[in-house]
Order: sequence, then structure tokens, then C-alpha cells
Amino acid sequence: MESSELTGLPHYHEGEGPLGGPKGKREPLVTGNKTYSDVSDDVAIHTERFPTKMWWAAFIPSVLLLLVFLAGLAFDVLVGVGTTGINHPVGWGVFIVTFVFWIGIGHAGTLISAILFLFNQTWRTAINRSAEAMTIFAVMTAGIFPLMHTGRPWFAYWLFPLPNGRGPLWVNFNSPLLWDVFAVSTYATISIVFWYIGLIPDLATLRDRAKHPLRKKLYGVLSLGWTGGNRAWRHYESAYLMLAGLATPLVLSVHTIVSFDFAVSVIPGWHTTIFPPYFVAGAIFSGFAMVLTLTIIMRVVFDLKDYITMNHIEAMAKVVLLTSMVVGIAYATEFFIAYYSGTTGERYHFGNRMFGPYMWSAILMYGPNVLCPQLLWFKKIRRNIPVLFVLSILINVGMWFERYVITVSSLHRDYLPSSWGVYNFKMTDFMLLWGSFGMFMTLFLLFCRVLPTITIFEVKAVMNHDKAVDLARERRKEATRG
Repeated sequence: MESSELTGLPHYHEGEGPLGGPKGKREPLVTGNKTYSDVSDDVAIHTERFPTKMWWAAFIPSVLLLLVFLAGLAFDVLVGVGTTGINHPVGWGVFIVTFVFWIGIGHAGTLISAILFLFNQTWRTAINRSAEAMTIFAVMTAGIFPLMHTGRPWFAYWLFPLPNGRGPLWVNFNSPLLWDVFAVSTYATISIVFWYIGLIPDLATLRDRAKHPLRKKLYGVLSLGWTGGNRAWRHYESAYLMLAGLATPLVLSVHTIVSFDFAVSVIPGWHTTIFPPYFVAGAIFSGFAMVLTLTIIMRVVFDLKDYITMNHIEAMAKVVLLTSMVVGIAYATEFFIAYYSGTTGERYHFGNRMFGPYMWSAILMYGPNVLCPQLLWFKKIRRNIPVLFVLSILINVGMWFERYVITVSSLHRDYLPSSWGVYNFKMTDFMLLWGSFGMFMTLFLLFCRVLPTITIFEVKAVMNHDKAVDLARERRKEATRG
């Protein structure tokens, strides 16, 4: 018997969900009449056998895009940032736009794993592991762009407040760009620890299943001697709850600080107090759309239809619809504030955004982010996998253009017409943008290859709870008949 199936498996009382709390609506979260052994076999088998053709079909294009990304980075380092479309007055381009985009993608992982855990939402059990991994890989991808934007990444250590012999040269602690360094690094650290702690019981399951001595030893070291005893579960649940409580404020703080990069300036279109909640809502929106994309891919590539069910897919679609409406309200509020303030610069900026040279990017922003998600009001759409897959990709296209509109349209029209300019993409911009998706997907698919993508022990806990509730209901019915 595997260590994760010993008596230490979490137990629940009727009306409670995993690790305690209200269960909510009774719907099957695991289909196919699975046993505990079936759960271990179905999830762990992908780490034990040779990759399938479906996995290779997804992995090879991702690696090719990764090579494009590395080529773009090398070109940027060897030749310079002048190879991109950055110019005067648009000093921020694809680097900052894509950085903010990937930081936003990383938000949904912490949201699913921490906030939904605190609210005891049982539908998180099949998707939280992949969402946590998504957070880590998205932050890793995002971190490259500010580094490359410096133009001389080999001097990146100048960005850190380290003791030095360079005299008065020191970082500016009043700059939100430095706040980003602390916020993103803290977020990445907590996310990695949170992800790893959640993996420990499942790593023990892989250890107990391993046949090869090297695999057994490796998983044994990574599982930190997990035994699955009752005492181990008590300490585990306390630690996990504490980390969830620490991670939850980071969902709000990290993208709030990223928004300060824009909001503390005096540039029309940026200087607004709505940016912190606006950015957080947009990050959750785009992050959930990416989770939806990845879970649909996992459902097909790894044949996990019994664990990533239509109930999971529909729950995520509902969250996407909710956050889309919040983002839509933020868009409308921006225009209202610009008009109501009476500030000439603000009014000109938003008029230029809608009818100026970048009108096309505004259409690609508002259409996918506000109009397309309204289809999710219909249950048939929420439970249609191909439509949801296309819609999730469109949303992330729209969210990238949101950051593009905010960054570029505010900079390309300065206060003097002599300082006006247009930001045009060059080959290096395209290589860095599309290649970043290759890096992200390559890391994610490698994760799916060597670690369980579904939280085995939590799925078993849900099954254990469902059986207990069904048994209690049967007993109540018998007592009522008697």
C-alpha cells in the first residue's frame, strides 16, 4: 500500500470539503468510478512511461519556439536594443508589455491554489497543481524581459542594493521599478515553496511506485521522508494553510506594485488611481484564461477526462466571465474619469486611443476582453471544449493588447508634436514575443513529464468525502423509512 493511502489520509465530516470547510453543491468531481489505486495509476503513469505522440506533438513546436526566443535574446544582447522597435518617445516596448502580460498570467496559479483553498472550493483539486506550475514558469519567463530591457544585462547586479565600491551610485528606493524587484522575487519564492510543499505527498507516492533504484532514490529525497502518518498530515495541513494565507495577499500586492510603474507617473493615461485594482482584475482574468487553455491541453494530451471534468471546465468559465465584467467596468471607468476630470491631456489621450493610429490595437483589446466572454452566459458554450479553447486564446491575445495599448498609446503622443512617434514591431520584437510562449510551454510540458499534474492525495480525499456523504445520506433515508 502506498504511503499516501495509509490511515493518515485526511478525513472529513459530512458537509465538509477537502481539509475541512463547506462542501458546496454536490457534483461529481471524479468520474469513471475510480478507486484510490486507479487515481495513482492514471496520474503517475505519465511520469513512468515513454512520452506519447500527443506529448511530442505539443513539445516539439514549443522547443522550436524556445530556440526562436533564445535567438532573439542573443540578437538583442550582441547587437543591442536598437534591433527592436523602441524609439523616442516610445522608450517602453515589447519588453515591458510582455513582462506585465506574463506576470498577470502567473496570478491565477496562486489564486486557484491559495484563495480557492481558503474558501474550500473542491473543484480546485484537479487543476491547482498545473496552475501552481504555471505561476512559476510564467514568472520565470517574465523576469527575463526587464533584464533584457536594460540593454546591458551583464551589469544587472547594479539593480540590486548590494554593498559596492562605486561611490554614490545606489539604487533608487523611491522608484516603483525597484519595488517590482522585491515584489516579484518575493512572489516567486512563496509560489515555489507553496508548489513544492503541495507536491510532497505525491512525490512519496511516486517513490513507492518507482522500480528503478535511481528514480526511487530521487523521489525519496524530494519527498523529504514522507510517511503519510497522522502526525505528518497534521503538520502538513498547518504548513499548507499558513502558506496559503501568506500567498493570498501577494495576489493583490504583486500586480498592484506592477501597476505603480505606470500610475505614479504624470503621463496622461497612466496617472490614475484605478490602476492597482484594474491591473489585479486583469491579471486574474488573463491567468484564468491561460489555466483554461492548459487544462484543456492536459485533458487531451494526458487523457485526464475523468479528473478534469466538464464541471471543472465550467467552473473556470464562470470565473472568466465574472472577471471579464470586472475588467469591462474598469475600462468604462477609465473613460469616465478622463472625461469627468476635465483634464485636456487625459481627454485627448483616450480620444486618441479610440480613433488615433492605434485604434486597431484598442479594437483587439476591447473585443476579446469584453465582448467575446459574454458568450459564457450560455451553458452550452461553457461546456463546449473547442469553443472554450479558442475563447481562452482570444482572451489572452486581448490581454496582451491591453498592456500594449496602455504602454504604447500613452507614450507615442508627447506634449509637443515634435516629440510624436510610432512604435513599429521589428523582427526581434516578434522573436521575443512568440518565443516567450515557447519557453513557457516547454517548461510546462517538461513538468507534466516528470511530476504528477493532478493532486493525487486531494483527489482521493474528495472521493473519500463523497463516499462518506453518500453513506450518511443512505443511513438517513433508511432511518426516515423506519
